[in-house]
Amino acid sequence: MPQALTNLLRRLRRLIARSWALSWCYYRLHGIRLAGPPDEEVWYFAYGANMHDSAFRERRGMCSLEWRPGRVRGYRLRFNLEGRPKGKAAPANLSVDPVAEVWGVLYRITRRDLVHLDSTEGVPGPRYRQIWVDAEDIDGQPRKAATYLAEGKETDGNPSLRYLTLLREGARAHDLPEHWVRYLENVRHAE
Repeated sequence: MPQALTNLLRRLRRLIARSWALSWCYYRLHGIRLAGPPDEEVWYFAYGANMHDSAFRERRGMCSLEWRPGRVRGYRLRFNLEGRPKGKAAPANLSVDPVAEVWGVLYRITRRDLVHLDSTEGVPGPRYRQIWVDAEDIDGQPRKAATYLAEGKETDGNPSLRYLTLLREGARAHDLPEHWVRYLENVRHAE
């Protein structure tokens, strides 16, 4: 898809996200039900760049009501998506794995905020799709949370150093467990 068309679609999604009624119609057009009232509070589980304030607050324009470290069991962190520049970056993704777990940041936001976040992630669209997972916070309290998952490649690539730095710094800033920070430190970046 040409870059100009991609940019136009991105701007259109963001414009639609400003209106709950337009968002409801847009989601229905894509066969997705937009549930709940716009001011209802929900949890969002960030496991990639959105763990970092520069991505979540500044780039995505999000402001959470609360945050806490959390994990999702039954998934594994993968770097099996094609990033930019092609062949030199691989963004984070989740993959079903019954014996694994992924640590990240649980953000409490409104459904309206979640629609805005969807628009910045290209949802609904060809890459990520929103799923609801059973998460738990650092204290073991269960939380139903929205997160994103994409159809990835069979093999993993290497994230860029810039992207991986966002994950590592975000994990440290949000007090994720030391074993998870070490895991991210051991992920090899693209050359």
